[in-house]
Amino acid sequence: MTGREDTQYDPPRKGDARETLLPVAECFEPRGTIVDIRPFGSGNVHDTYLVSLQDGEAPRFILQRVNTKVFHRPEMVMRNMRIATEHIRLRLLDVQPGTDRRWEVMRVLAARDGRDHFIDSDGSFWRALSFIEGARTFDIVEDTDHAREVGYALGRFQRLVSDLPPELLADTLEGFHILPLYLRHYDRVLTEISPGASPEMKHCLRFVNERRSRVNVLEDARACGRLVHRTIHGDPKVNNVMLDAVSRRAVSMVDLDTVKPGLVHYDIGDCLRSCCNPLGEETANWESVRFEPEFCRAILEGYLPQAKVFLTQGDRDHIYDAVSLIAFELGLRFFTDYLEGDVYFKVAHRKHNLARALVQFRLTASIESQESTIREIIEDLT
Repeated sequence: MTGREDTQYDPPRKGDARETLLPVAECFEPRGTIVDIRPFGSGNVHDTYLVSLQDGEAPRFILQRVNTKVFHRPEMVMRNMRIATEHIRLRLLDVQPGTDRRWEVMRVLAARDGRDHFIDSDGSFWRALSFIEGARTFDIVEDTDHAREVGYALGRFQRLVSDLPPELLADTLEGFHILPLYLRHYDRVLTEISPGASPEMKHCLRFVNERRSRVNVLEDARACGRLVHRTIHGDPKVNNVMLDAVSRRAVSMVDLDTVKPGLVHYDIGDCLRSCCNPLGEETANWESVRFEPEFCRAILEGYLPQAKVFLTQGDRDHIYDAVSLIAFELGLRFFTDYLEGDVYFKVAHRKHNLARALVQFRLTASIESQESTIREIIEDLT
């Protein structure tokens, strides 16, 4: 994703996947001669392709077959995406030329019939999105400068949609990040199975029970009006932040499937949880997992100057809670899925979700052990 590459026309042969993809790609704007279609990216939800054009108004665009097993209401996902991207586009028009750094928003490309998607003869749901040239994504945070740009990107995105009324958007993932609901589901699962007695199982069961009293913190704050729903990104991982290939500055946030109403704390908590664990979610060395406060500081240094225009004092007071609770939430979800027999998350082996849960619970414990340090960072920067 580092800029335009030279392509040569290689016509699809019979049996080639492009023979099927070409008619689908031709159903979308922008018009032009399609010279190449190839798999693109490392995402594990949708089937994604990069389409290259000759003599088109744009050199490339993204073609995706949406996974309707994950997103059961793809039309509503597309509606949310259209509303959010159009709102951001109009907000960006207000920026005076030469006074701001580069920021782009992907566009939903119309199909030839005017709709924002195309359904093929097999019932597959396809969409096309503009391609952001001269930029790329990364799977891990490489250093504090990178962390700062990730924080800036999330803050910039939230700032641009801060005046987009959340009631205009459909809640396409009902219950997402509502920790009390996940705990309730976990308790139901425990009544239906007999958990094993391995040291890992005992550790996870004890870890969850010791934190029951805190699961309602964010939802109670919302219920009493201290926190309010806004428009959120929903999946602010590092690999959804695009950096300019030359300057290495953030230029966009992509993967807008999860844009929906929610607490901004879900976003900043998930961003900090995922970016401040250098060993990652899939490490086998779970006992060495640690939350890195220097990455936390860098992310918040990028995030808070953008977010200060919409954050309230109540919002600031609950940033630490968001970091610790979102990490615990993901661990609880992994552990529950393991107990249920791996019905939600894809796994490579039977204990995969148990291993993931151990990582997140260890990360939660590391966050809790550094509560005073994290709160000091937040206080220093606000």
